[in-house]
Amino acid sequence: MSTPGRGLHGHVLETLGPAITAGEYPPGSVLRTDELAQRFDVSRSVMREAVRVLESMHLVESRRRVGVTVRPKAEWNVYDPQVIRWRLAGTDRPQQLRSLTVLRSAIEPVAAGLAAKFATAEQCARLTECALGMVATSRGHQLAGYLVHDMAFHRAILEASGNEMFARLGDVVAEVLAGRTHHEVMFEDPDPAAVTLHVQVAEAVREGDGERAERLAREIAVGALQELDILAP
Repeated sequence: MSTPGRGLHGHVLETLGPAITAGEYPPGSVLRTDELAQRFDVSRSVMREAVRVLESMHLVESRRRVGVTVRPKAEWNVYDPQVIRWRLAGTDRPQQLRSLTVLRSAIEPVAAGLAAKFATAEQCARLTECALGMVATSRGHQLAGYLVHDMAFHRAILEASGNEMFARLGDVVAEVLAGRTHHEVMFEDPDPAAVTLHVQVAEAVREGDGERAERLAREIAVGALQELDILAP
């Protein structure tokens, strides 16, 4: 997954990327690098570097004698964390949140069940630590602190599953959780029932109860979808 660099081309990306994902440049639009370099007041080499990053995300493609063409949405690398971040900042945020939350509901329960079978003692301890951190920050409008523990918890579940494909989705899930918080698609304090469920998932994994871990993780996912019905219909 691509991560835009810092500096001048990073500045270009932070303007051009969101514009593309928001539909300001519809699929088939041709972007001239010379014109863009002039618009952003950067060199052609900086502009080419920015385009290379956009190409790695499959947002655009470069063709000789044509220019840089915006690709259809169906071809975008929708798992790229930066693409997710840009889309969550745009007008299709509710749809993007729902799509990603449905993905979580399909993956995380299975990952939790596998974690109960394969998690190491260290991974079990990490899950418990994250869950307790969520409890400690679940009151008093501490969403920023809660987010840190929440992201770590879900990364830990995916990694403890022992499935490398699930583990690679850690960045995707982290962006969903961060997007909900940063765009205020969260209650001022997390749902106490959801916090308790995270603690119980950690317990089930530690006890090796895969069936219970999967069931509890599914309840978390269902609750997240229900919150979206209220906060981002």
